[in-house]
Amino acid sequence: MLLVLLLLFQGLLCPGERTADPQALGPPHLAAEEPLTFRLLQISSFANHSWVQNQASGWLGELQTHGWDSVLGAIRFLRPWSQGNFSKEELKNLQALFQLYFHGFIHEVQAFASQFQFEYPFELQISSGCRMSDGEASESFLKGAYQGTDFLSFQGNSWQPSPGAGSRAQNVCRVLNRYRDIKEIVQGLLSGTCPRFLASIPEAGKAELERQVKPEAWVSKGPTRGPGRLMLVCHVSGFHPKTVGVMWMRGEQMQLGTRQGDVLPNADGTWYLQVTLDVATGEAAGLYCRVKHSSLGGHDIIIHWDGYSRLLILIGLTVTVILVMLIVLEFWFKKQSSSCNSLSRHVPDPAIGANTQDARGSGHQLCSALESWAKYRFLKKWKTRLSQL
Repeated sequence: MLLVLLLLFQGLLCPGERTADPQALGPPHLAAEEPLTFRLLQISSFANHSWVQNQASGWLGELQTHGWDSVLGAIRFLRPWSQGNFSKEELKNLQALFQLYFHGFIHEVQAFASQFQFEYPFELQISSGCRMSDGEASESFLKGAYQGTDFLSFQGNSWQPSPGAGSRAQNVCRVLNRYRDIKEIVQGLLSGTCPRFLASIPEAGKAELERQVKPEAWVSKGPTRGPGRLMLVCHVSGFHPKTVGVMWMRGEQMQLGTRQGDVLPNADGTWYLQVTLDVATGEAAGLYCRVKHSSLGGHDIIIHWDGYSRLLILIGLTVTVILVMLIVLEFWFKKQSSSCNSLSRHVPDPAIGANTQDARGSGHQLCSALESWAKYRFLKKWKTRLSQL
């Protein structure tokens, strides 16, 4: 099995090449303020000696680009550009490498579980990848965790126990460091294959990665923490890229009590954020929320809390006026209906040759027509006013 891994590794790096020179990598075209990072995440849950679940995914920054189909043993490319500029042969070799890795990983963990003192059920997490800054590979990493706690890492060309992980982690690293060929494979993937793949992704996905979507922002009142307090909430949604600056302000002074939540993804690939400020009720006047984002071209979004208060008052007054008008209209309709009923009763007497039933029917139809016309004019009038609002 080890020989197969080595042969796949040779083909994966590139036919005729051992590694790519990290210094020769072209600059990424992703408009980002942070170093570009590609990482693979693995979560392996061992319920007992015979049941294991593996989950794996690939991420470019905060964007998931790859998944792993554990049933088919295949890579899932979640974006049209997720393959970068790797050839079909390289991707085929990479997929075969992952198939062998997951199979071997499960087998070895189960075989050494007792020696490593892994008690079922347990979970192992692995994060590996590389970072690139200013077009050059700046760092590679591989870290492992046991039950959510840092356990070990791969540094240079050897496995190192995490600080505070104890004798169990030291024992695991001691065993792993015996396999020199495996260490060479890991080192080559981290320092050669990962940076080369990372360098090709931004160009392949340039249109999506560089798209700029302007945020929408609004303010609201959140749950208060007690009497005389007011929770101001600034909502910012629909922006891309993820980096955004949101702050509650008074004049040019930032409010130090501002609290920012997590930046959460929307279904369309944009982002959402809430920023709150807890203040005394009498101190809310003059506060505003400022939003900075690359898509705004330097024109920040500013929303005053006073404006929010005035808007609530306007909405309340509008609703009150509409309700009053509906009550008046209902009273008028009842009055008109009463008048029509009275009219329909005073029809020509049958003695002079008139048909009482037909006359009364005509009177009722006339009243219905007048009532429908009145309702139509009223509804049309208020529909127009509401649309203007």
